[in-house]
Amino acid sequence: MREFSLGCNRRSAQHIPGNPPSIDEQFRMVKACGLYDHYDAVPQPGQEAEYLRAVEKHDLPMRTGLWTYTMGQDEALLARNLQLQKDARGECHNIMLFARHADGHALTDDEVVDFYMRAWELGEKIGIQIAFEVHIYMWSEDLRRVVPVAEKVKARGATFNFVLDHSHVLLKLDNPEEQALCGLRQDVETGKLRLDPYEEGNLVDEWIARNMTVWAQVRPVVPRGPKNVMARHPDGRFGRAVQYPFVRPKPGEFHDEWHAYRLEPSKEVVRKVLRFHRDNPASRLRYLTTEYIDLPDYGEGVRYSLFDQSVALAQWIRDSWASVKSEARA
Repeated sequence: MREFSLGCNRRSAQHIPGNPPSIDEQFRMVKACGLYDHYDAVPQPGQEAEYLRAVEKHDLPMRTGLWTYTMGQDEALLARNLQLQKDARGECHNIMLFARHADGHALTDDEVVDFYMRAWELGEKIGIQIAFEVHIYMWSEDLRRVVPVAEKVKARGATFNFVLDHSHVLLKLDNPEEQALCGLRQDVETGKLRLDPYEEGNLVDEWIARNMTVWAQVRPVVPRGPKNVMARHPDGRFGRAVQYPFVRPKPGEFHDEWHAYRLEPSKEVVRKVLRFHRDNPASRLRYLTTEYIDLPDYGEGVRYSLFDQSVALAQWIRDSWASVKSEARA
């Protein structure tokens, strides 16, 4: 069974959201906890040299990293970030492509594939794998588009590399408001689209079975989760419910009641990913990352430690992988 590399997202390497320590201290924290194999980020603008020094000092490569892109505007930025990822001992770059073009029109599947192919060719030249993520605000928030795009990439002669972030799927479980945001409500109501990871024929199972997941991002959410009323977007909206503490917060650290049982759907998706990886010698999974972050739709404004939650989650992933391997030996 091939092992995977477990990474800590850079936004997770802080305690109180919005108060990150120095870059060197972030790397020290991640390395010292003894659970992580890499630091998940692209060197940030103006801080590139500092990140690269930290990589070497702490022997903690930036194997994975991500960035958001707008088609028709960020093609040069893409090329620059791929090279930065390579310079930081990187291996895989996650591309979150916004749903709209720079001129305002909604991207078609063919346009998404065009951007993928451009990134694929750039990555091939310098030895960096590229991948596309399922994510809110991006083309893939309409979850039904992922498989058709994957098939079109394959038809163009490339391999579709997928970043499975189950939080952006389970966010919509038992949540009509979230389903309506991208036109999924009718398909969910009729059973054409199944989001429940415990239900036969669900979407995540289909994605996993396609063996296109090279990277699984792990951020627990809960069905019909609480919006982040501790943070607002510039237009006044509260943050969406794309993050839920993994272990019980202390009094006053979280804005809602906390119940451990509500985490089970998120845990089940991770177990499914790990079991597939265990049972399939050709599994393409290479990376997992923990993703407690500080943006409005996630953890901005909360008072629990993003890093402590990440470390608890990382330990659970390690323990779960050991348990999954033990099942196979039993």
